[in-house]
Amino acid sequence: MSRITVPNVASATGATAEVYAQVRKAAGSVPNLFAALGALSPEVLKTYLNAEGVLASGTLSKQEGETIKVLVSELTGCDYCLAAHTMLGKMAGLSPETLKLIRAGQPTGDARRDALVRFVRNLQQTSGTITATEFAAIKAAGYTDAQLVEITLAIALIVFTNTFNRINDTDVDFPPVK
Repeated sequence: MSRITVPNVASATGATAEVYAQVRKAAGSVPNLFAALGALSPEVLKTYLNAEGVLASGTLSKQEGETIKVLVSELTGCDYCLAAHTMLGKMAGLSPETLKLIRAGQPTGDARRDALVRFVRNLQQTSGTITATEFAAIKAAGYTDAQLVEITLAIALIVFTNTFNRINDTDVDFPPVK
């Protein structure tokens, strides 16, 4: 059960109601994470959604973005984000088996994706310290310098939600991950 009490989404007013309307328009409903963020700080939720919009308009594919978010959520132990991004990963075309392999850090059969998984896993396990060899490997996989910025933003956004969900113990409102 979530640790932070959030008022009913339907009773929201002002800036909170506005940001909930934005979420409903995009997602059809207001997931528990967004309900909590919007109730506590609508400006933080707006900033998060704007940053997600920037990421979505970048050059990383939806599959690459979800690969990053599933992997980081697995590494940080965020059940909420793992469930959400596993579902979104499937919607982006990642198979259940591929998602399991990403979570385990195992080869998926896609060299570019596997390079991304190795790179992100290494960044998370070394607090962002990488060698010249690791930098060369991600570049050899075809990632541009601009995409390295996008990868960094994707990591930052998912670490933010992972951390908040771990603090709040946000009730998972997505299908469980098996």
